[in-house]
Amino acid sequence: MVSNFIVQAINGENITIYRDGQQTRSFCFVDDLIEGFIRLMNTQPGFVGPINLGNPGEFTILEIAERVLNLVGSKSKLIFMPLLKDDPKHHQPNISLAKEKIGWKPRVPLNEGLRRTAGYFMNLFKG
Repeated sequence: MVSNFIVQAINGENITIYRDGQQTRSFCFVDDLIEGFIRLMNTQPGFVGPINLGNPGEFTILEIAERVLNLVGSKSKLIFMPLLKDDPKHHQPNISLAKEKIGWKPRVPLNEGLRRTAGYFMNLFKG
């Protein structure tokens, strides 16, 4: 979703929001996930998962879209569509086992992750 919003904003396309955009999601930057995977691979023999890796911070879809528009400096419009049937209202991982067993928690804040991701795509599309 984040990369779609960023690419649409860069290209001046409408950004589609389902329902009112108040459903929440959690976003974890890829660098944090990779660190978690590495820590998980290096656990002691006998450790049995599963373990949740993710960021427990919740943000609304609308908030993410607005942050992307501001970050990119886009004049794209937000278009609201009916909610998809299988779209959950909330996503929030419980990372307590990751903290306890592998000493992991996400470190990249949302705004930093959005900035880095937007920078990547702006370089890619605007060269």
